Amino acid sequence: MTEAPARRPRIMAVTSGKGGVGKTIVSANLAAAFVRLGERVLVLDADLGLANLDVVLNLFPKITLHDVFTGARTLDEAILPAPGGFSVLLAGSGMVEYSRMTPELRERLQEVVAEVASRFDRVLLDTGAGISDVVLYTVSLADEVLVVATPEPTSITDAYATIKVLATTQARRGLRLLVNQTRRAGEARGVHAQLQQVLDRFVTPSLDAPLQLDLLGEVPADAAVREAVQRRELLLEALPGAQASQALLAAAQRLQDSRER
Repeated sequence: MTEAPARRPRIMAVTSGKGGVGKTIVSANLAAAFVRLGERVLVLDADLGLANLDVVLNLFPKITLHDVFTGARTLDEAILPAPGGFSVLLAGSGMVEYSRMTPELRERLQEVVAEVASRFDRVLLDTGAGISDVVLYTVSLADEVLVVATPEPTSITDAYATIKVLATTQARRGLRLLVNQTRRAGEARGVHAQLQQVLDRFVTPSLDAPLQLDLLGEVPADAAVREAVQRRELLLEALPGAQASQALLAAAQRLQDSRER
């Protein structure tokens, strides 16, 4: 069993307004980056009914969160080593029972997150996309939230909707933004400015304090990402010198630096 970390563990939800923005790839590679920075990390695949973290990591789990929730297997049995040096808790796919939040699921998920948080320096909750009750409850268990978006108008619109809901239902007043698949340097700043302006105008006036969206960084559109996905390898492991790899390493460093300040 992993020894308890000396400092308080950090739980971060990685979420998005819509699917297809690269959220799971970001989660997995950020985890590998944190390992390189000396942290003990676990990624929990919280997209409980449409899980694909196992595909990204080329893992074939025989034990999943479903087995832990039902009591068929223990948490220790379900935690697996992953490429990149971090650990994973994988979920199943095509399981309709996890399409909505029930009192039992709420209790089981809370217990699992609390238990793994006691064993690692950082836990990443790779949530589903959108604002379903399962996604929102999972995010509520996190200390901080990273919203992944792309420069596409639909992604920006859905990111705004997600941020608005988190601000109004969970009293979130500070969230982080990572813009993925950018086509030119500095494009993320434009996306961030657009989102912050709309939030300032339409969301903050109804809140008790300003809503601050912090730009964590941008990950450029990079053929290396597609190559790593097709090979079912971590980008940071397969192509560490790629632009996207370096951007994700820099994002992890900024997150770690902000934690230590």
